[in-house]
Amino acid sequence: MNTPNDYTPRTGLSIPIITVLDREGRVLADEQRAAIHFAVQQGRGADIIFAAGTNGEWNRLDNPRRQRVFELAVEECRRITASGTPVEAWLGITGHTRAETLENLERAIELGGDALVVAPLSITDVSNVSEFVTRDMGAVFERHARALPVFLYENADIAAPGKPFHLDTREVSELSRLEYVRGIKVTAERELLDSFIAAAPSFNSRHPFPIYAGNAHLIFDLFAPMSGLLGRVHDPSHRHRELPLRGIVCGPANMSPREWKRAWEVAAAGERALMERYRDVLQWYADICFFRRGAGEVSLSIACLKAAMAEMGVITSDAVARGTPAFDPDERREFGRRFAALRERAAAILEPEWISAPLEHRWRGAGQHG
Repeated sequence: MNTPNDYTPRTGLSIPIITVLDREGRVLADEQRAAIHFAVQQGRGADIIFAAGTNGEWNRLDNPRRQRVFELAVEECRRITASGTPVEAWLGITGHTRAETLENLERAIELGGDALVVAPLSITDVSNVSEFVTRDMGAVFERHARALPVFLYENADIAAPGKPFHLDTREVSELSRLEYVRGIKVTAERELLDSFIAAAPSFNSRHPFPIYAGNAHLIFDLFAPMSGLLGRVHDPSHRHRELPLRGIVCGPANMSPREWKRAWEVAAAGERALMERYRDVLQWYADICFFRRGAGEVSLSIACLKAAMAEMGVITSDAVARGTPAFDPDERREFGRRFAALRERAAAILEPEWISAPLEHRWRGAGQHG
């Protein structure tokens, strides 16, 4: 079996791309392509397009639609890379069941995605994570005589009912010894992310095994310059080199890819003044996705990503999948006002070349569906 021996995981910004749907829930192919090109921003945005992730509503889609999103991601990332801007297509193969997940794995191999992402604790009928990744996924790779790099996905918010909320770091350490398991995405608060960072020395040293932060805002704390007892500022670039953290997986970057790309760069470099500016603006982008309902507050994050891209003219349909929290008409109008005001405010604070802009080339046309 061919294994990805020479594969080096990409660093930087991974965007779990939205899935563009019409009101009947069908994938709009041309608009999906437009979303991908907007995310890449001609080299100033995504380094990785993560298709059929949580922000892509994988848990609301069936396998035919997941696999259609795979196809579009692979096609467009190849086209963009061929034009001189390297970008990888990582395919989220997780399904609700073992059979769905393995079917997605088969299709991902056929398409030749750059890497795979799997959330084992989200698969309802997988009781043994190590056995599934080693035996079941391994058997598919053996049958195709080819393995693709696999990245594990840790996210308590999408754990299946009755499953543990978190992967065991000892189990991850064992899985890291497989030639095809090449890293992990951790969407969690600081304490849990720190536990994976602390466990990193136990991960396979024969090939790189990076950690990607799914809670992207944590980079501002992880890479913050620190003053010593004598007032000297410790160089955060040393911490960047020491940490196994190699990038962020950032859903909000769907509507602000340049801003998040630059945030990663300035955080990794420890540029304190710029870090504070980007931290504030990107927190404002998160804040505008909360709405009051009754006595409480609800986050409409996926609906907001799609609405923001529609407001900028990247896509025309901001429909969410059945089951995803959606706007009511008043909330949608209010979001449009908030987003326009924030874009204007951000333009006065951030570096002008790092403000996301819709691309002139349009990908819309006949044959949108399917």
